[in-house]
Amino acid sequence: MSDEMHQQAQQGAVDGAVLDPKGLIRESYRIDGITESECRSIFLDWALSLPDGTDSRAAIPALIAHFGAEAADHPMTGVLRAGAEAAASPRRRGGWRSRDR
Repeated sequence: MSDEMHQQAQQGAVDGAVLDPKGLIRESYRIDGITESECRSIFLDWALSLPDGTDSRAAIPALIAHFGAEAADHPMTGVLRAGAEAAASPRRRGGWRSRDR
């Protein structure tokens, strides 16, 4: 994601098609009776299909602003919020990466 798109995403001004090119998130909001488990699966597919260099930490809040604002109780909104929280708090890496070299 370019610097300009990153700034727009933080402001919620990026078109949903830019952040969701395959329309996965948009379509999840249109499915009646979708479960949280199904939303997690769709979210994972969305995350894995992001182009290289796309900052998911900026994209997720923009998706919430674009799609979740009108559907606060939708399961996908909850999944996106959980994704935003998880992305905001990095975890300690174990194994050889955490040791001095």
